[in-house]
Amino acid sequence: MDHFAGLDVSVKETSVCIVDEVGKIVREVKVASEPEALLAVLKNPAYCFKRIGLEAGPLSQWLYSALAEADLPAACVETRHMQAVLKAQINKTDRNDARGIAQMMRVGLYRPVHVKTLRSQKLRMLLTHRKLLLSKAIDIENDLRGTLRNFGLKVGIAGKTKFEARIKELVENLLDLAELVEPMLVVRRTLREQIVILHRRLLAIVRDDEVCRRLMTTPGVGPVVALTYRATVDVPPRFRKSKAVGAMFGLTCSKYQSGEIDWSGRISRCGDEMMRVMLYEAAQVMLTRTNKWSWLKAWAMQIARRRGMKKAIVALARRLAVILHRIWVDGTEFRWTREQAVAA
Repeated sequence: MDHFAGLDVSVKETSVCIVDEVGKIVREVKVASEPEALLAVLKNPAYCFKRIGLEAGPLSQWLYSALAEADLPAACVETRHMQAVLKAQINKTDRNDARGIAQMMRVGLYRPVHVKTLRSQKLRMLLTHRKLLLSKAIDIENDLRGTLRNFGLKVGIAGKTKFEARIKELVENLLDLAELVEPMLVVRRTLREQIVILHRRLLAIVRDDEVCRRLMTTPGVGPVVALTYRATVDVPPRFRKSKAVGAMFGLTCSKYQSGEIDWSGRISRCGDEMMRVMLYEAAQVMLTRTNKWSWLKAWAMQIARRRGMKKAIVALARRLAVILHRIWVDGTEFRWTREQAVAA
């Protein structure tokens, strides 16, 4: 007899529900959110699991990897889809959620998500930490600009290399303000130093990665965009068609159709926000800063003339996602002319 399991994972404990093929509850238990504790329950020879489901979350990648290594048929379920199914329950508890997940596994009413490889998780960690430090450094600079303005001290235009010298120049004769500003400058200096270290690490990885180098042949795509794309897509064959990549990043229009009503809205903005922002910035760079002409830029400029620059940038970001996937799969480089693209 086939069995199905649902795992409702929290930081400390995980509720486990096991049902048979007709939906009868075989066992319910709450164990520590550790691979060893889960395997002690799920590796029982009395159960023949067909599917084991857990919701995508902070611990899901770690637990999923452990279950997969133990040859258990684990599936990581998309969060929004699971919440939409489980919200029909009157009482929300960990126990009821585990029951609902188990039943979803039994009837096949779930949407699996891709669990990234260990290398992609590490690359993503590098990108996330770099972005976090950069945002904090900018926050400190903006705060200093705003607080000093209250005393009539205007920082003005000052790059990241001359910013500290400009601040010290303004408070040079104001010792009380200088004492308050100094701790902020020390923190900002440390953040900037660590950002440089992480960015050099990023550049070294991109330099040694053949896929990233090919992705960077596309205008507007630099090292950060290329590495973010590599870490996000992770395994290109998981997309049956390159056109599906744009939808995964939330760059396709949302649609509502019911009866006589049929309309398309703005982009869905589902999926990976960091990758969507990177593609948007790459599209903006191609349209506003890249001097070399290409068939792709010409296509986007035609949209800009008809629909406006904002919609052109979004359309170009979506097409960039598709083109980068095709470059990765085919092992080719960006083709600047329409003739080269058609010939290939």
